[in-house]
Amino acid sequence: MKQLGIFIKKEIYHILRDKRTLVILLGMPLALVLLFGFAITNEINNARIALVDLAQDELSQEISARLAASDYFTIEDQLPQVADIEPHFQKGKSKLVVVFPEQLQSNTRRGIPTSIQLIADATDPNTATTLINYAQAIIYSELQESTDNPKPPLHIQTEVKMLYNPRLKSVYMFVPGVMTVILMLVSAMMTSIAITREKELGTMEVLLVSPLRPPLIVIGKVIPYILLSLINTAVILMLGTFVFGMPVEGSLALLGLESLLFVVTSLGLGILISTRTESQQVAMLISLMALMLPTILLSGFIFPIESMPKLLQIISNIIPAKWFIIIIKNIMLKGTGFEFVWKETLILLGMMFLFIAASVRNFKIRLA
Repeated sequence: MKQLGIFIKKEIYHILRDKRTLVILLGMPLALVLLFGFAITNEINNARIALVDLAQDELSQEISARLAASDYFTIEDQLPQVADIEPHFQKGKSKLVVVFPEQLQSNTRRGIPTSIQLIADATDPNTATTLINYAQAIIYSELQESTDNPKPPLHIQTEVKMLYNPRLKSVYMFVPGVMTVILMLVSAMMTSIAITREKELGTMEVLLVSPLRPPLIVIGKVIPYILLSLINTAVILMLGTFVFGMPVEGSLALLGLESLLFVVTSLGLGILISTRTESQQVAMLISLMALMLPTILLSGFIFPIESMPKLLQIISNIIPAKWFIIIIKNIMLKGTGFEFVWKETLILLGMMFLFIAASVRNFKIRLA
């Protein structure tokens, strides 16, 4: 038993000496609990909405104030006319628009049938349905109080319209998200073990004495994965289009270029991880923690970012997948051009250059 105790003590010292593995083993449960606890929620808070108030009367203003006072909505803008709604959605400024018809209060008092329109961006059908339900509940509650009846007036209805996904197909949400996750998996996680594999196999010396400069070695590592990722992109798009009926309303050329940009950005991040680790195991663990979980939880793929705590919303801005999902949803579902996704494109370009430059710099340091 004494020898067993000595052996256990030795193993404990060995674990404590491996600082990176210790951080992963102790930090992973903490990170998982916090991420899953805050990110996974069906509730939506502070969703951005816009109003088209054609009535400009007391009742429309009371309903608007009720919407703004709730924790569910933040009024982003007041649009002058219905024709401005679709360009507003294309810019990604709001998820829902409430349209008050002319003479709303007058029609209510006279018992004339009228409808308050709720127009939602249904590129994320779950979020759109939830926001519609929240808005209907608030509107009906205000109508009950304004008429002193236990039920809202039967002649006042809410007319629901879902843009870009009128049948609320969940595949419209999952194809862009799955495409993003697969590209991140192939591009970043696989390249994250590229240089560490050379170190473990002992072939790094061959690279050291080769005439190739560090930038060319990094490029040589990246190009095969670029080709593989582009093939995966084409396969996913064909499956989504021909099997699941996913539309591609915008330019295929623009979609291809944006996909290439995201692939190269992910590859640069994978190579950066590879240059900072000594073993494939550590590289894979870091990739899993730093890439896969944030991509699924903090990119807006499944859970709306607006419902997360402010800190996680800020962290989500450094997740490349968030910006790529915005881009492909705009191109595939809304049919927008580059003028509507230029900001997200510039962010991905900046990340790409940052990751590649850092990878080359770290590779030079390790060669020295």
